[in-house]
Amino acid sequence: MKILFIGDIVGSPGRDAIEKLLPGLKKEHSLDFVIANAENAAGGSGITPKIARDLFSLGVDVITAGDHIWKKKEIFEIIAQERHILRPANFPSPCVGVGGAVYETASGAKIGVISILGRVFMGPFPECPFKTARSEYDKLSKETKVIIVDIHAEATSEKVALGWYLDGLASAVLGTHTHVQTADEKILPRGCAYITDVGMTGPVDSVIGRKVEDVLERFITQMPTRFEIASDNIQLQGVVVEIDEVTGKAKAILRVQKKV
Repeated sequence: MKILFIGDIVGSPGRDAIEKLLPGLKKEHSLDFVIANAENAAGGSGITPKIARDLFSLGVDVITAGDHIWKKKEIFEIIAQERHILRPANFPSPCVGVGGAVYETASGAKIGVISILGRVFMGPFPECPFKTARSEYDKLSKETKVIIVDIHAEATSEKVALGWYLDGLASAVLGTHTHVQTADEKILPRGCAYITDVGMTGPVDSVIGRKVEDVLERFITQMPTRFEIASDNIQLQGVVVEIDEVTGKAKAILRVQKKV
């Protein structure tokens, strides 16, 4: 089984990259399933029901999220109804929606997906990502051995630690949130594919998706500044993970960087 995990989609440039590049990637890698982190797909912060539906129509099977998932009020209703949009599983209860679920590929194979939010430098609200990830794994593993975890976190140490914690359990632990693709993709000793950050789908000539001049003004003057979405050098970034459907162990992980 081959799964494409797409890094944080940023605004309309990121959505354009999905539209233009995803069909070709599906053919090139003979993909069975596509997961995308899309919590920044609406103007760079949040996601709307329309954007979610558009991404599904373009070939994304499951959307994962992070700390910006609630930025658009209208998303609450669709998350309560649409199990193909995952909010972080470790938001405190009660919380609408689900943070993990099992899906079927076109061939009938089953795949579990879990969305987890880190705690380090991310605010005090999430429950323990380690305990929650294990609890979600225990539930989903009753139906399938193929389980993908999106760890949306700031600290590299927290992501690396979760990878080791779930090695031998999850098929892949894939980092999101920092919007900078790392070069540490690997298969851990017990068969878990890992990368600290899969990258960003959007304008690469930017400061993590925003116009350079806007961000520089904020850093230099320390004054409030509106961050506009950049528009140059649009790329789709992510990873393709190949997994043994019988054992659930990863066989390969390949970084993807495709320019529009």
